[in-house]
Amino acid sequence: MSAFPWVLAAGLRLTGTERGFPLVPALSFVPYGAATAVLPLAAAVRAGSRTGVLLSGAAGAVLAGAVLFRAGGRVAAPQGDGDLLRVATVSLRRGLVRAYPVIDLVRQHDVDVLAVAELTPDAEKALRAAGIDELLPHAHVISARSGSTPSASGAVWSRRPIRSMGRTPGGFEQPWVRLATDSGRDVELTAIHTTPPSTSPSAVRAWSDDLAALPGPERDVLRVLAGDFNATLDHAALRAVVRRGYADAAWRAGRALAWTWRPLRLPFPWLGLDHVLVDPRIAVRAVELVRVRGSDHRAVVADLVLPRP
Repeated sequence: MSAFPWVLAAGLRLTGTERGFPLVPALSFVPYGAATAVLPLAAAVRAGSRTGVLLSGAAGAVLAGAVLFRAGGRVAAPQGDGDLLRVATVSLRRGLVRAYPVIDLVRQHDVDVLAVAELTPDAEKALRAAGIDELLPHAHVISARSGSTPSASGAVWSRRPIRSMGRTPGGFEQPWVRLATDSGRDVELTAIHTTPPSTSPSAVRAWSDDLAALPGPERDVLRVLAGDFNATLDHAALRAVVRRGYADAAWRAGRALAWTWRPLRLPFPWLGLDHVLVDPRIAVRAVELVRVRGSDHRAVVADLVLPRP
């Protein structure tokens, strides 16, 4: 058995040089590569190939190290009574998710801010009819642009008043809102939904552009990016966003190995495509992954503790 696919994946992951299609979507499967790296190693041992053993072993070590790095991110929960903000993401699967599972998510987890992807006009009407405005009375909804699919809409619903709002550039609508807090600084949250890079070279370029256009942290605002990045932490483009000064909430909470997306009609793959990236001044108390009936994504519910004034 040739070790080339494992060696290639390890080289790309180690150097962060994956570019274009199909290398970018292939890097989503690094955990699967790590889990199966024993196969080329066993084949090389059986064939008596010293070179094969060395290459397979090195590739397996690189892939396993990349996966285990995520498991090591546990940060102790902060103490004290700082301003707690509970953020949740939800993807409505082209608007097909019914309203009441979303309402249940907000109510049962006492969500303060909800970032919504794949919203449609019908889904918005259903959510409002089900009472989302009573639970989260402040909203910023951006409808899909002319010529786009209706599920390209995005929204943020908030329990806290919105001071200002806008749109982050991207292939899908990505609304942002600024909320007043007890910390003395505003919190700005963007509902993320990047173009999936899984189908073509042009889709990969659009995905790369979407990630590159995301705002970085700033001194006078506490910024949070929450939603479907269509990227795992094995993608160099997402790690570049984190390196601008963000922290991945799931990594800080020791949950970065958990999956957030899987196809509804297939048993595999399970991938971690949804994230909550936070200004490093924001502490992460906990992260929970919650199934939402009808969605192919699990909601990411993050308890964030804002810094004191």
